[in-house]
This record gives sequence, C-alpha cells and structure tokens, in this order.
Amino acid sequence: MSGIFYGAGVGPGDPELLTVKALRVMKQCPVIAIPVSDKNFTEAAYDPTGTDPAYKSYLEKCVAYQIAVQADAQIGEKAKLYLPMPMMKEKERLRQVHDEGAEKTAELLEKGMDVVFITLGDPTVYSTCMYIHKRIRKQGYETRIIPGVPSFCAAAARLDQSLVENQEELHVIPASYEIEEGLKMAGTKVLMKAGRKIPYVKQVIKEQNLNLTMVENCGMENETIYHSAEEIPDEASYYSLFIVKEKK
Repeated sequence: MSGIFYGAGVGPGDPELLTVKALRVMKQCPVIAIPVSDKNFTEAAYDPTGTDPAYKSYLEKCVAYQIAVQADAQIGEKAKLYLPMPMMKEKERLRQVHDEGAEKTAELLEKGMDVVFITLGDPTVYSTCMYIHKRIRKQGYETRIIPGVPSFCAAAARLDQSLVENQEELHVIPASYEIEEGLKMAGTKVLMKAGRKIPYVKQVIKEQNLNLTMVENCGMENETIYHSAEEIPDEASYYSLFIVKEKK
C-alpha cells in the first residue's frame, strides 16, 4: 500500500500557533520533507537517519523545521527528504526541479512511507509545498493538506487590529511583482513576499495616500512591529508582511 503525502502548515513563527493536528501528523509520519532554497542545492536527497551532518545547514535555515522541533524535539529524529526549491522565475527550470522533487517523493510513497512536507503559514497560500502536492496527486497518490495559521492573520493579531469588518474586502497580493493596480482595489490589502522591495512599496503607498503597517518575522524571537510607513526601514527580513488600509 502506498504512503500518503501530507502538506502541513506550521503557522507563522510562534510554535504555540502550531495546530494540534499538524503536530500529530508530523509525529506519525516517518519522513519529513524539507524545502531547500540554497542555489547550490540542485538535486533532491533522502537522509534515512535524519542526522547526516552534510544537511545540517539546511535544517538550520529552514524556519518551518525550526518551529516544528521547538514544538516537539522528537521530530528532529525523523528521516528527512530534502527538496530543492530555488527562488527563481525561470519557469522551465522550476518545472524540471519540481518534477524531480515529486519523483523522489513518489519513490518513498511507493515504499509505503508517509511523507509530510512542512511549510510556514498555510500550505495553500504561496507555499512551495503545492508544487510537489499537485504532481503527487496527479500521479494518483493520496494527498492531504493540513491547514496552518496564515501569516497575515497572525500579523493582524500582533498589530492588535482587525483585517476586515462588515462588507470590507480582503486582497492578498505578492509584493515581488507589480502592486500599483492591486492597491487601488477597495478594502484591506495584504502584501506578502515584500522584504526585498520595501522602498518600492513605500513609494507606491505614498503616491496612493494609504495607511501602511508591517510585521517583520511575525511570531519569531526577532519579531519587529512597525505602525506606519515612516517607521519602516528600507531593508528588512524576507519574512516581512504589510497590511495596507485606506485612510479614514
């Protein structure tokens, strides 16, 4: 009998926001899939012991993994499947990398081993997990998604404010692309993947006369909260999230 592929969200950063279900699935699965964004890591690798020192740096850099082991140290003893997830926009190369990652994952599923791919926030929101999930599902394997607390919900909570009320709309926008038209939509706008384009975001916000708040590294030890565009530095962590609202 083939194994099951799980995509599990570990929440935004605080281990206490990891759901009971996600923790249970991680504890029961024999294999933890780790996304690796290092440009020098180009081929999926399986470590049955989960302790090979050759992969130690990848575990240290994987925020989702660090959250998981803070919740339960035994997760660190699991076998690991390292999957390349390069941060690039070359579609053909990305397709090849994801195909190869899914193939390596399928090899373990064929052996009856359940695999859980852990990801920050929720697996259905801009997660690399879904690149593997949809390929595995297309091949006929059983797949399950375990939701996690989305980063923008946690950020709003840390800002002590609501995201939307009454008939207000909510728009989630990737800030790594053009944002001008998206910000013209009515309602609250959440800008994700914004850490490397802060000057651009601040300029557009100023031009459109909008209110801007930001949470950097939400739920983590180095979390920082900014209540206005003037407070926000031009450089910040990749894990920076903006909440944009119209001025009242």
